[in-house]
Amino acid sequence: MKKIEIMGCGYIGLPTAVTFTLAGYEVCGFDVKAETVEILSQGKINIVEPGLQEALTEAMATGRLHFTTTPEPADVFIIAVQTPYRETPEKKRVSDMRFVESAAREVGSVIRPGGLCVLESTSPPGSTRLVEQIVSEVSGLKPEEFMTAHCPERIIPGRMLLELRQNDRIIGSNRPEAAEYAKSIYEKVVTKGTIRLTDDLTAEMCKLTENTFRDINIAYANELSKVCDRLGIDVFQLIELANCHPRVNVHTPGVGVGGHCIAVDPWFIHEKFEDITPLIAEARHVNDTKPEWVVERIGRDVKPGAKIAVLGMSFKANIDDTRESPSVLFAKLLEEKGYQVIACEPYIEGDVAGFPNHTLEEAMAACDYAVITLTHDKFKEHKDLIATKPYYDCVGLMR
Repeated sequence: MKKIEIMGCGYIGLPTAVTFTLAGYEVCGFDVKAETVEILSQGKINIVEPGLQEALTEAMATGRLHFTTTPEPADVFIIAVQTPYRETPEKKRVSDMRFVESAAREVGSVIRPGGLCVLESTSPPGSTRLVEQIVSEVSGLKPEEFMTAHCPERIIPGRMLLELRQNDRIIGSNRPEAAEYAKSIYEKVVTKGTIRLTDDLTAEMCKLTENTFRDINIAYANELSKVCDRLGIDVFQLIELANCHPRVNVHTPGVGVGGHCIAVDPWFIHEKFEDITPLIAEARHVNDTKPEWVVERIGRDVKPGAKIAVLGMSFKANIDDTRESPSVLFAKLLEEKGYQVIACEPYIEGDVAGFPNHTLEEAMAACDYAVITLTHDKFKEHKDLIATKPYYDCVGLMR
């Protein structure tokens, strides 16, 4: 039985560890945070994801899954840590590879000849070769004595366990035999999707291309929402009608774009090719500044000092993740303008991003005006309550 070690047990690593365990592998989940390992070792999840608690319980019951803060020898290592961006002194946004580099050093400390290290973290072109270099330097092994590959994760919150098994996967390596070996490992997990092989640079660019396409599409939708506001027409009806065309698929506008993928990954292309990717940068600007536009827009309906209920603080519907959330930025901008913010995020317990969190009933009772930033199912179930106050609908929930 192959032993798989998952480096990082967060939003991607934990579902991955559980899924590999249930596919029959012996799995070690490594994380540098002792509190994370303690919680998971008790059989409790540390994120909100449908079905994950039940799946973790089932995986732990097999006796093949454990968690640790100390890296262990394994046959295969899968790096699933975050890759945020950072701002340079020149205000340019570039990838922050600290977590990937740290994970690679941990792998290098325990990898054996013939081992495989797979980078799943979404990363700029050349990152898999960077991992190979670090693992080689730390382990003392020559690159030809172990294998590296890139297999970008392609799952979304709310559907992680399903998509880990059903989505197509891309595996790339600068050595065909490494890609084939990685494919043989993932084949037991990807039960319905197709595994496609390529080189490492193409695999890295594939995930970036997917998310950058979506970011540009959403930027177009967000611009349309501004145009429709001036025209006094319904942008959601417009997009619905336009999408009746067989070759048109305009995405849905919102209060911006958030999360650790779509709001981040385009910069990983732009940082390497700044001189030839102006469209990517402009789309990021459109989406990053949408919260400011919404603040200005509601200023036509209600003046500073009013109590504004912000309905939704996570970065997308039905999750508890606030990373790069445009709703959080929007709430902070409202506060700066002198509005009283009443945050409502039903998928998070306790305060959210520094704001006291309220139930929907509490928020609607206390507010003068509501702004709907997410299509949470829990909001859909209470449209009548939301409609009791004036509101601005960023996402078409009330249609």
